[in-house]
Amino acid sequence: MSCDTPLPTVESTLHESILVLTLDNPPVNALGVEVRRGLLAALDSAADNPAVEGILILGAGRHFCGGADIREFGKPPQPPALPELVKRIEACAKPVVAAIHGVALGGGLEVALAAHYRLAVRGARLGLPEVQLGLLPGAGGTQRLPRLIGAKAALELMLSGRHLSAEQALELGLVDRLGDSDDAQAEGLAYLGQLLASQAGARRTRDALALSDLAPQRAAIAAAREQAGKKSRGLLSPHHIIQAVEATLDRPFEDGLKEERRLFLECLDSPQRAGLVHAFFAEREVLKAPETRAAAPRALEQIGVVGGGTMGAGIAVAALDAGLQVTMIERDQAALARGRGNVEKVYDGLIDKGRLSAADKAATLARFSASIDYRALAQADLVIEAVFEDMAAKQAVFKELDRVCKAGAVLASNTSYLDINVIAQSISRPADVIGLHFFSPANIMKLLEIVVPAKVAAQVVATAFELAKKLHKVPVRAGVCDGFIGNRILAVYRQAVDAMLEDGASPYQIDQALRDFGFPMGPFQVADLAGGDIGWATRKRKAATRDPKARYVQVADRLCERGWFGQKTGRGYYLYPQGPRSASEDPEVLAIIDAERQRAGITPRTFSDAQIIRRYMAAMINEAANVVHEGIALRPLDLDIALIHGYGFPRYRGGPLKYADQYGLPQVLADIREFAEDDPQFWKPSPLLVALVEREANFDSLNHAH
Repeated sequence: MSCDTPLPTVESTLHESILVLTLDNPPVNALGVEVRRGLLAALDSAADNPAVEGILILGAGRHFCGGADIREFGKPPQPPALPELVKRIEACAKPVVAAIHGVALGGGLEVALAAHYRLAVRGARLGLPEVQLGLLPGAGGTQRLPRLIGAKAALELMLSGRHLSAEQALELGLVDRLGDSDDAQAEGLAYLGQLLASQAGARRTRDALALSDLAPQRAAIAAAREQAGKKSRGLLSPHHIIQAVEATLDRPFEDGLKEERRLFLECLDSPQRAGLVHAFFAEREVLKAPETRAAAPRALEQIGVVGGGTMGAGIAVAALDAGLQVTMIERDQAALARGRGNVEKVYDGLIDKGRLSAADKAATLARFSASIDYRALAQADLVIEAVFEDMAAKQAVFKELDRVCKAGAVLASNTSYLDINVIAQSISRPADVIGLHFFSPANIMKLLEIVVPAKVAAQVVATAFELAKKLHKVPVRAGVCDGFIGNRILAVYRQAVDAMLEDGASPYQIDQALRDFGFPMGPFQVADLAGGDIGWATRKRKAATRDPKARYVQVADRLCERGWFGQKTGRGYYLYPQGPRSASEDPEVLAIIDAERQRAGITPRTFSDAQIIRRYMAAMINEAANVVHEGIALRPLDLDIALIHGYGFPRYRGGPLKYADQYGLPQVLADIREFAEDDPQFWKPSPLLVALVEREANFDSLNHAH
């Protein structure tokens, strides 16, 4: 070692004739402006230094490089830009090796692609996940990767955003060598030493020949375009990625880089990028609740589930998949057999699809037991009650849990609407009671509303967040009110939908307008999927306390009276002649709607799709503002994540309150006041919305106030 020149965030050390450049910008060595400047300066000095024969680039700490610094997005660019740095690496006259450990993602992988040779140690993960932020690789990734591994593999990696293991990267030809140890520096020095000994010179990825046979490349691009048309409807970046890869076939390398840059800047300027970046950061922020900072979670190894219906079985599967011991309780042997069958059915479905072996199923179910005796829960660390949505039924379960569960066991209710405080107060240990509102199917849906009652211990809330982490759920902290966050807002925008239906819009037009907006399903499709009988039971439960001045649309009741509960009965708002996937419009439903309009004395009018979206979103945003105002949601971002993961709100729009900020809060308020002229009872502006408009602030300002 003959020279040591530390640079800000890039350490430069000479090992005999090899210059080792170590990115040092914790925690993931993101390519912030100081890192870019440090690397460029080091490369320039190496070019003029006769003592340097080769260059090794690696990362300090646990990772090679996690990519661009997302915090720089949307700010004025500071030179050198990443594409300039990457070009400089590739143009280097001396051989450059990237030695990858931990992650090489996004811009980090683009730096590695610009190196002349790539080595990865075991455990490394490589990927270009920019699509998840509404972007595309903007530093030559769309041009170099297809030249190296072909258009099909490159498109699959970029459009999925998935990470490759070191072994998969070697198999694809993305890296040249797999290190034997996990010491990236030692492995990299040995590899570069061998290259120098064999007089291997610089080898540029731009000159790689994986695209030389054009026919399969064009077929891969056509297939990706067709798939993106189905799976990425409304999204900009997947289509731009395909377009950029197509340029690798039709244009010289430098022209392809210009096309990539043009497409990248279009994505960068898109509101979709802002929405996806908001969702990305919000998913990390929702994990930070006051209680998770104040207390450590309790032990979590044995889980009890009371109830073996669709929801209970789904929760049991989610816990089994997380490696936990699960005990299910049902009221009698017949119900227990059905519950066990519901759990097995999930695994049998995976076996049928070739995604699970019979041996894997047996190994998983070895951790599953079922009983009609509550005493089987004596050693459970956490028990989730998932019985019928009825207060008396739930209190009866909690009375049994209070009797048999060990001290310190967390007692949770999977209620969708009911008051957790009432459940907690009915037993001797209210500090151990919490709400865990799963969404159906519970083993698939990501959202978990963690409902925090008045007397709960901070440790219990922290344990609920820890459970969410183990189950790979996205937890959102919610206060206690009817419907918590999601279902409370759903009830309000559903009323706005029903009013539009009665006023003249067809259910099929409303559903189509909302699918075009980006929802996977419209509200009437959702009602048919959920089952009309559930909402009907809730409406009957609330009938006595309903405000007589409030508008009440009876169309859904007319369908339920006929036994048309949706998919499970073969008809609801839609007809399902050949099962759930065969939805078709139903003229009889339109006739019922017409009859209801006549009964209510309403002359139907037409709605444009834009008018439907304005009303739907105004109702959703206004109630969302109330939920934040009352402290039911901690921050606007918690609410955004709840609606994205539980209610199909288009992720690229960032959630309802991010969308409201982009649409403009003064315009939202003006819309609400306009609609209030016809129905002042329903359209009452949220005090929070009014206050934000008055002080020219937005919802995002409240995310940073905590």
